[in-house]
Amino acid sequence: FTKVRESFISVFHTLFSSDDQCDLYLENPNDPLESKIEIVAKPKGKRPTVIDQLSGGEKTLTAIALLFALYLLKPAPFCVLDEVDAPLDDANVGKFTDIIRNFSKNSQFIMVTHNKQTMSSADVIYGVTMQEEGVSKVVPVDFRSLN
Repeated sequence: FTKVRESFISVFHTLFSSDDQCDLYLENPNDPLESKIEIVAKPKGKRPTVIDQLSGGEKTLTAIALLFALYLLKPAPFCVLDEVDAPLDDANVGKFTDIIRNFSKNSQFIMVTHNKQTMSSADVIYGVTMQEEGVSKVVPVDFRSLN
């Protein structure tokens, strides 16, 4: 828990800023295996008392921070993300794609997205089109071969 907490704080500050506050607490530290975890996320200038008071983008970035904190504890060879970037504005999509780029040095990321900014940061894109009713076609574009 301590390692995840430290990583959560570090990744959160990467996605937000070092002035923003966050933490993870065990509700029952005497029984850590059964305890619920309290997530605290307070972007500067806001004083939410519960995570539900954050915007959709702030909740998403907080969840991404927790996801990558867990990832740092036990990295996986690949990770699948389905439209994680949907609630993010352009500035936060940039932060998200930066962290994906950083983590992709050690893992492969497969992302489902409709966001053009996220697509433009990918090495390879697989588009799925339906040229005729009921028949899907996969169209790959490998940007690595264009360099």
